[in-house]
Amino acid sequence: MPDFESFRASLASATPPAGLPALLRALWWEAKGEWDSGHEIAQEQSGADAAWVHAYLHRREGDAANARYWYRQAGRPFPGSSLEEEWAQIVKALLPDPAP
Repeated sequence: MPDFESFRASLASATPPAGLPALLRALWWEAKGEWDSGHEIAQEQSGADAAWVHAYLHRREGDAANARYWYRQAGRPFPGSSLEEEWAQIVKALLPDPAP
């Protein structure tokens, strides 16, 4: 599993890193400009993290009402940060902690 900088660097590739979990793949595709691909992956997942990614995607899309619904499902407030800051926050939260 890549660390954050490796994950971000992988955006230069045509495909996401092998073995990447679904929610990170969703964020990877969205960062590549493939919102539909990211959204399709995110909506197939369940749980609070999936709702958070789904919320972010609708916020990125500009659909604040739909994003608010998904932030509530995730148990998170609507963020005041930039989209780029939130993307990084979510990716870092979903990547496993590096070994000590």
